[in-house]
Amino acid sequence: MNLEPIIAQIREKLDSTHGRIIIGIIGKPGAGKSTVTNEISKHFDSGLLSTVSMDGYHLSNEVLVELGIRNRKGAPDTFDILGFAQLLNRIKHQQESTIYFPIFHRVIEESIYAEGKILPDTKVVLVEGNYLLSDDYGWNQVREYLDFSWYIHVPEELRQARLIARHVEYGKTEEEAMSWALGSDEQNALYIEKTAHLATSVLELG
Repeated sequence: MNLEPIIAQIREKLDSTHGRIIIGIIGKPGAGKSTVTNEISKHFDSGLLSTVSMDGYHLSNEVLVELGIRNRKGAPDTFDILGFAQLLNRIKHQQESTIYFPIFHRVIEESIYAEGKILPDTKVVLVEGNYLLSDDYGWNQVREYLDFSWYIHVPEELRQARLIARHVEYGKTEEEAMSWALGSDEQNALYIEKTAHLATSVLELG
């Protein structure tokens, strides 16, 4: 996995700015966003760089059921987008105190409030998510906080195989996993693909 272009860009930005840098890592479900952010993190001091995922702002299963959209969990309109945008605003402008944020756990399919934190000394924040470049449902509020963004592209067969395996790992049957990955997830993937041209750069993996 050649991440040197991203790492070099981060280091260059660190040398040329005194503020906090926010970098978007975007990709379809199964593209490897978490893997990429984890690998980038290994190249920087843990006090300097932190990672935030939009997944922490999934609406709860209870709310999704109330809205009648539980079967579309993960779609662009099933997140607390305003809350996520407000978090990025604080990350960008509030550097004098610790900022807490929720983290999503696939095992329980819910987020745990105030589990993650951004420390005052943090200079680089990697933000990973599917819809960071979208203009719909209020996601346009998010893109304005990104200093630059990388769209991850992987071969479709590999991506879908990863996605199905992940669904199985977290409790779905093989049939359920394929149905979700090739149904709801695939609709979301096609939607995400339409925003790829808005990324600063593209990272080819696979």
